Amino acid sequence: MQQQGHLEPTGTAKITKAYNLPCRYVIHTVGPIIPDGIPTVAQQQQLASCYRSIMQLADEHRLESVAFCCISTGEFRFPNDLAAEIAVKTVKDYFTEHPETNIKQVVLNVFKDVDREIYERVLAKV
Repeated sequence: MQQQGHLEPTGTAKITKAYNLPCRYVIHTVGPIIPDGIPTVAQQQQLASCYRSIMQLADEHRLESVAFCCISTGEFRFPNDLAAEIAVKTVKDYFTEHPETNIKQVVLNVFKDVDREIYERVLAKV
């Protein structure tokens, strides 16, 4: 951020080398912060933009896989259920809108069992 001279806007993404991590790149995004835990429609759109921006960057770099954490949940207080629904819908829509994508695998990485259960429930509907 110091090199670019400004903060990164919410919903956008940047890609960097992964250096010593077990992958080639790390894609960074800025998710919305929900102080009261009740996201507005605009904040929901920002979260969707995070996922869409990451998918676009992965495609531009001809990546075949991408792994997501639960963006904006936890300290940023986005409700986990709604965040999972937005994540799955946005990724699904990306594949529909970009049938020529290089991306063959999407990993939805979770830390807590409750998040795994939420994603299993959301994915069962798809």
